[in-house]
Amino acid sequence: IMMVSLKREREDDVDDDENEETVSAKIRRGRVVEDKRSRHCPYLDTINSRSVLDFDFEKLCSISLSHINVYACLICGKYFQVGRGLKSHAYTHSVQFTHHVFLNLHTLKFYCLPDNYEIIDSSLEDITYVLKPTFTKQHIGGLDKQGKLYRAYDGTTYLPGIVGLNNIKANDYANVVLQAFCNVPPRNFFLEEENYKGIRRPPGDIMFLLVQRFGELMRKLWNPRNFKAHVSPHEMLQAVVLCSKKNFQITKQGDAVDFMTWFLNALHGALGGTKKTPSILTKVFQGSMRFTKKLPHPDLLPEEKEALLVTEEYQEQMSESTFLFLTLDLPTAPLYKDEKEQLIIPQVPLFNILAKFNGNTEKEYKTYKENFLKRFQLTKLPPYLVFCIKRFTKNNFFVEKNPTIVNFPITNVDLREYLTEEAQVTEKNTTYDLVANIVHDGKPTEGAYRIHVLHHGTGKWYEMQDLQVIDILPQMITLSEAYIQIWKRQEKDVTNNHKA
Repeated sequence: IMMVSLKREREDDVDDDENEETVSAKIRRGRVVEDKRSRHCPYLDTINSRSVLDFDFEKLCSISLSHINVYACLICGKYFQVGRGLKSHAYTHSVQFTHHVFLNLHTLKFYCLPDNYEIIDSSLEDITYVLKPTFTKQHIGGLDKQGKLYRAYDGTTYLPGIVGLNNIKANDYANVVLQAFCNVPPRNFFLEEENYKGIRRPPGDIMFLLVQRFGELMRKLWNPRNFKAHVSPHEMLQAVVLCSKKNFQITKQGDAVDFMTWFLNALHGALGGTKKTPSILTKVFQGSMRFTKKLPHPDLLPEEKEALLVTEEYQEQMSESTFLFLTLDLPTAPLYKDEKEQLIIPQVPLFNILAKFNGNTEKEYKTYKENFLKRFQLTKLPPYLVFCIKRFTKNNFFVEKNPTIVNFPITNVDLREYLTEEAQVTEKNTTYDLVANIVHDGKPTEGAYRIHVLHHGTGKWYEMQDLQVIDILPQMITLSEAYIQIWKRQEKDVTNNHKA
């Protein structure tokens, strides 16, 4: 038995999860005995600063998405793959730099290298909590009611949920969307891993990784015991790159609306949702509307058009469709300059572009084969309504941005007039307040994203741009080039009505 134990200690990969035989234990007389050094490791005081242990290292680019056999050096913060055996990078690092304390990111166990024994000490619990925070139902239920500031290990104060995210290179388009969803009801669902832990997916399906990483990120953003007042979204973004088949990347700027559209639908599907089966996302964001009328092709002769218009196929049809967000069209920006040779930046009231959904405004839509004349009218309003303001026009040669400023009130936006008569009877509350406002600044391909978020506990607005978090006056929000907005219906206990 002793020979087998010693052989296992010399293996390169001694941490193969369930097949692992703990190196810190010795087999004596048929029973496992704890290594005496485990509770008296002399190197714990070398972890002299937890400021390097917020796990936001850009070195993660070289790390696989799996936590198995990945070790973090708790002295300098570097990550190492392929175990802690004699030939591993972690072992070499411990000898070369005399850094002795390491953490397995999967098992959350601590080890001393090169001696290779497990460290057991309660003083290390704050490190494991940063990696894997947990929340009680009572804690989650009170998140939107408290405004207590917490102090990070580095001395900075922060509000859980109002936390900066690292911009690794060009991922601010994804950061703002993740920060927006951090303050709406799906957050509560993802803070409790038990809500989605038992969802079964087909063998080989990778999309559930998106759910797991999003849950981990939500828990880190709301962690009241963070070492720093910001969090790394790296693992979340690695999952996005993998699950989107590199359509969305960390090193290349993307479009926030495109990312949000894919992300909502991908999460919905990964949670087992379909067109008929709801998920937490459709319960919160999904509404419905009706439209539309088919038009003859414009190249047809007048007599051919007249003949088609009397057929049943070209009569107005009130077909109904669901939506997760509404696209609002901006009026065409002016091409001329004013007397000071400056480009005119026009302004338009929110209710002007909402007129698209009044049931009277007609707009022509073209596809490859057919033309449609659509009139939209809402038939159901969701608890949280998402607006996407269409700022970009794309063609084969370039992307053009419309800089029009949308004037909107922060609170009490009533959408009753955009509902059908039947829906006006059934919908009791149709008034919304703004809770998140994503902004695009600069040129279409070179611009940057930031977000305004309402903190429900304090009632204050904050602006976040990657790591920067500042408070902002509500009046300043309406001066920005809004791109995505999330509005909350004025109802009591909205968040409590949308549990798994």
